[in-house]
Amino acid sequence: MFARSIPRALHHVSRRRIQCENHFRFPLLSRVSQHSKAQSRQISTRAAAKKLFQEYPFSFSLACFLIVTGAGSLLYTTYVYNTYIVANLHNFPEPVANKLRRALFYSNQDVNPKKAVDYYRQALAVADEIGMDPFSDEILGTKIALAGFLEKVNQHQKAIDILEIVRADCKKWLQTTGKQEGRQADRTRVLAKTVAISVKLGDLYANEYIADKDTAGNNLIEGVEIALKEQKRREDEGTLDGEGPWMSNEEMGGALESLANHYEQKDMHYLATPLYLQCLALLPQTSCHAVVLMNNLSISLAQQIPPPTATVPPPSRPALVSSARTWAQKSLSIAGGIKPPERNEECDVGCAVATHNLGEFAEMDGDIAEARRRYEEAKGLSQAISFREGVERAEEGLGRVEKLAG
Repeated sequence: MFARSIPRALHHVSRRRIQCENHFRFPLLSRVSQHSKAQSRQISTRAAAKKLFQEYPFSFSLACFLIVTGAGSLLYTTYVYNTYIVANLHNFPEPVANKLRRALFYSNQDVNPKKAVDYYRQALAVADEIGMDPFSDEILGTKIALAGFLEKVNQHQKAIDILEIVRADCKKWLQTTGKQEGRQADRTRVLAKTVAISVKLGDLYANEYIADKDTAGNNLIEGVEIALKEQKRREDEGTLDGEGPWMSNEEMGGALESLANHYEQKDMHYLATPLYLQCLALLPQTSCHAVVLMNNLSISLAQQIPPPTATVPPPSRPALVSSARTWAQKSLSIAGGIKPPERNEECDVGCAVATHNLGEFAEMDGDIAEARRRYEEAKGLSQAISFREGVERAEEGLGRVEKLAG
């Protein structure tokens, strides 16, 4: 079984009255003269271009290509600069924005890690000098963006170090300034950032470069606990004046899913299952991501071995496989009813994965004919969407059932 958790105004210049009079005094002559000159230049230019192409066909074609490419690159660079760099810095004072423009340029355009990091640090230093709030969205966002860039250039430990410092600062702020009257909205904002940073740290610690699964799990648990504790407080006490809304269902679901995936990777399926169920409760049941979650829940049910308890006996193996099959079939049913534009790659891959997993459930039950049928169907679906992993896993399954049948 396998799971898939799958950015001219024209300026009119008035002419002097005497120029207008001269123009209307000799309209025909003026137009003919201008037309003749323009036509002459056009013919001359065409002839010269034709002659150059005949004499130097390769060089002329290459020169035209380079000119067009250069012009296109210039237009694209200008568009990116104005859309993604200038437009996103309007909340910063100009001295800070100036440094950030350079940081973003060396992060995204002419990638130079040393210069990018240096300009990020300069921007933060200038922001501190001019008195910007260090816990504003702008400054916290800048620090998180710096960590994101370091991750992008494979400096994962440095990214972790920055996020650990930012989270520790947020926690201190929440215990001091965050408790002051009139700071309710800021407290909500900083607390949500703390949750997001914890989840991101869990992701960074879990990646192949750091591979510290235990620390990853601790960070994910901390993030989820903070989120659920605040949600419970609001349910019990009500939202206080000025606090504003807490995390959206999508944000809460993302934190829960990250922790569920962590447990799944550690083969702690009995802990992943309730988290996947909570995620599903927060999502529209007709979304493509719900299809993915149902698949993951199905896999978790089929593979779990709950620890024994003194009072409640664990469910039987056939019961768990039956529940897993039900969720896989439900994911297929929902995916089949989702049409474009809501339908996306998650639905297509989810269908292939669910079909494959139904083959594995049939194989577990000893139904070789059904298993073969599902694997063949999964292979066809995977080929249709160029899902290589799906094709490979389906072929492995077909190989197994052929051996069982033989």
